[in-house]
Amino acid sequence: MTAVTAAPRAASKPRPTRWVLRLHRPALYVWAGLVLALAALLLALYGPLADAAAEGWRQYDACGWSERKCAYDQDAIIRYKDYYNYATIALGVLPFLVAAWAGAALVGTELESGTAHLAWTQGMSPARWLAVRLAVAAAAVTTGGTALVWLHHLAWTAGRGRIDTAKSWYDTWSFHANGPTTVAFALAGLAAGALAGLLLRRALPALVLGALATGAVQALAQTAMPHLWPAVTRVTSLKQGYAGVGIDLDEGIVTSTGAHAPVPSCPPEDALSGCHASYAKADAVGFFHTYHPGSHYWPLQWTTTALLLTVTGLLVLGSFLMLRRLTGTLKGASA
Repeated sequence: MTAVTAAPRAASKPRPTRWVLRLHRPALYVWAGLVLALAALLLALYGPLADAAAEGWRQYDACGWSERKCAYDQDAIIRYKDYYNYATIALGVLPFLVAAWAGAALVGTELESGTAHLAWTQGMSPARWLAVRLAVAAAAVTTGGTALVWLHHLAWTAGRGRIDTAKSWYDTWSFHANGPTTVAFALAGLAAGALAGLLLRRALPALVLGALATGAVQALAQTAMPHLWPAVTRVTSLKQGYAGVGIDLDEGIVTSTGAHAPVPSCPPEDALSGCHASYAKADAVGFFHTYHPGSHYWPLQWTTTALLLTVTGLLVLGSFLMLRRLTGTLKGASA
């Protein structure tokens, strides 16, 4: 009889993705619950809430300008408006929540408590440790954020032409909640929070710094957005007035030489006659209006998203550079 020798069991390799999911399971549950709650609200806005508000406005518009008492469903109109604002603001706040969590829990707490150093001694390199955390978090943020943006766009579309108080496409909150810039903002917040955690290595300060950095990124993107795509300029006569509705960039008067100038000041005594004397003194023959019309919505969305993803890439690069510097410092201290 020949003896069968059992082969030695291969050493188990670390599974960083499973480790991250297990370590941050409560945060994933909270994120899933938040996404489901907002999704349910947006579906209600798309369906029954929008239908009820539209019927209320139909009843109100049917009254015309009559002075008689008119019955209409005012509660449905107000309810739709309030819930739409709640859902839209919640989507706008998501990037700050992601940044705060990334700075405090994803990176800051693990460095502060020593969990990160333990992982580095278990066969996982610091670079892989950070890459897995960012990748898992980015996948969750992108998946949930994309679903919410799509549902918000459906809810917003359901109110167009049916609800008189529905937000315009160029409303700042609705503009971002309806498109991919919201997801890009959240990814930038994730990267900003991770970098803050690596810089400060403490949960609470990293939470604050990550949120502040996300606010700075949003302000930068909002300022740059109107200039990322060529705007339209419409010239009209003084009698016609300004024309065009959208995201405003500039407006003023057109002189007889074709030059564009700011609107002249109009004293009260001239305002009663339509400021004709002020315009004549300024040699105005018409008005100009530089703006982005509705057809520029998606070009502005995609160019702003590209800008945000570029900033996100720079923040991620900064995080890896900071991690390399940090691990080098730790090695030098231990030596």
